[in-house]
Amino acid sequence: MEEKIPYKIYLEESEMPSSWINLRAFMDKKPAPLLSPTTLKPITQEELSKVFCDELARQELDDTSKYIEIPEEIRNFYKMYRPAPLIRAYCLEKALKTPAKIYYKFEGNNTSGSHKLNSAIAQAYYAKQQGLKGVTTETGAGQWGTALSMACSYFDLECNVFMVKCSYEQKPFRREVMRTYGAFVTPSPSMETEIGKKINEEFPGTSGSLGCAISEAVEVASKNPEYRYVLGSVLNQVLLHQSIIGLETKTALDKYGVTPDIIIGCAGGGSNLGGLIAPFMAEKLQGKKDYRFIAVEPSSCPTLTRGVYAYDYCDTGKVCPLSKMYTLGSGYIPAASHAGGLRYHGMTSTLSELYDQGLMEATSVTQTEVFKVAQQFARVEGILPAPESSHAIKVAVDEALKCKETGEEKTIVFGLTGTGYFDMYAYQKFNDGVMQDYTPSDEELQVAIEKLPKI
Repeated sequence: MEEKIPYKIYLEESEMPSSWINLRAFMDKKPAPLLSPTTLKPITQEELSKVFCDELARQELDDTSKYIEIPEEIRNFYKMYRPAPLIRAYCLEKALKTPAKIYYKFEGNNTSGSHKLNSAIAQAYYAKQQGLKGVTTETGAGQWGTALSMACSYFDLECNVFMVKCSYEQKPFRREVMRTYGAFVTPSPSMETEIGKKINEEFPGTSGSLGCAISEAVEVASKNPEYRYVLGSVLNQVLLHQSIIGLETKTALDKYGVTPDIIIGCAGGGSNLGGLIAPFMAEKLQGKKDYRFIAVEPSSCPTLTRGVYAYDYCDTGKVCPLSKMYTLGSGYIPAASHAGGLRYHGMTSTLSELYDQGLMEATSVTQTEVFKVAQQFARVEGILPAPESSHAIKVAVDEALKCKETGEEKTIVFGLTGTGYFDMYAYQKFNDGVMQDYTPSDEELQVAIEKLPKI
């Protein structure tokens, strides 16, 4: 049947999922509950609703509903760019001379250039349904901020984005796309919030982090009852919305009788990886099939591979709920790597629990080796990948080369989360031979880890 598999597998609109899959509902051992930052007790829906939209707060705490219906208005928006193609990487296989079969789910086929729009439109929809005036958020590399600005424009909502300062400076055109869609964009940490002022005082000249930007966005939202805060990764609600990636991927593979051996995704907060693996992990948890899952993170921010599994604040300013997760400490500010979307100190509690149970693996890679593979991929597959996505490409290539050595014909699936056309500053650094790697020492990591809350 292999010769019948096209380069691009497109699903019909009628095959697009009508419900998201809630991975937590399939887990016997659930992730530990979120804790209130004031009481340190399990947070209630009422408390969460002061920060998040009411429906999103419900989704956040739901660990029993296996499937949650996608509202028709969100499905109609999805149809503008979904179903997204699953691509057989024939050219990459040929270049590597590997017997492995490689597939990638391409999520860059929309103006935001990434998978982030899948959750942005859902969160904007629920904000509009609640009658809110606008939302606040953070963004790392800019994909999430871009996606949310598009979604808010669609629903005529105000959108305030705190963009991590190093990305604000490295990616000015990503910033301008947000402004084109009507968003207000502020480099973080800023001097416009009390938390921003405090972080700037404690870390003068800092390049910022997602944890910093989250704190500022939450502060602004909490002071305005007509606003709520929305987040692009980490939370259960975001993994829920991103599960459309995995559901489409599985439907496309099943259509051609293909069963993957290895599923790979880049990992920052965990949204794209969690979304990609959701239906496959659900099968594994039910004992129906076995798959190997690999999370790939930057060596400059090695959350799973070198972090600790403990309760920690989700933000640097310590105003968000505490989550039990693999973390480097909320005070850890990663080096200003070019994969801005992966510069988060923690990992979503769902993936953290699965990793702790040994149900998935994790590895870290340096940015120069990532860009080397990204360049190779661009030359043979014709898509310029985002730096974040290229972490998954790197490990997919590594696994394919192992198959070349052993002669095994494994099937590898990875998530190509977005395009890198706004990341040319990073590609320039690589092409000029001046890109540098940074791997923190154990001593550096320990400084932030020692400040974890004692829970």
